[in-house]
Amino acid sequence: MNLSDATIGQLLIPVDEFEKGIAFYRDVLGLPFLFSAPPQMAFFQCGSVRLLVGVMSAGQTPQRGSAIYFSVKDIRGVHAALRAKGVEFRAEPHVVHRTPTSELWLAEFTDPDGNQLALMSEVAVAGT
Repeated sequence: MNLSDATIGQLLIPVDEFEKGIAFYRDVLGLPFLFSAPPQMAFFQCGSVRLLVGVMSAGQTPQRGSAIYFSVKDIRGVHAALRAKGVEFRAEPHVVHRTPTSELWLAEFTDPDGNQLALMSEVAVAGT
């Protein structure tokens, strides 16, 4: 037995302030809010993956090592909308990989607690 048939069911995003974390992921990013279990956990849906935005228990140090890439169809439109809501991006959306049929675009940013996030979009090359 191994994880070859597994899917990601839930990801933890550690935050320092519960209400501030809820506001960012719900109001700024627009993720569908599912429910909360105050004062530590709030749950959001992102496609088939549930995101747990949570305050760490006393004495636990948040681990902020992984980045979450949100796959979007219109990276320029989502980038502009989030920027208008105050999200600060490291750079404008840009191509990071090309194939004969598509380009992979990224735009990286962080949440208020420093968690690494990014927009990602695969765009068909014109004429293919």
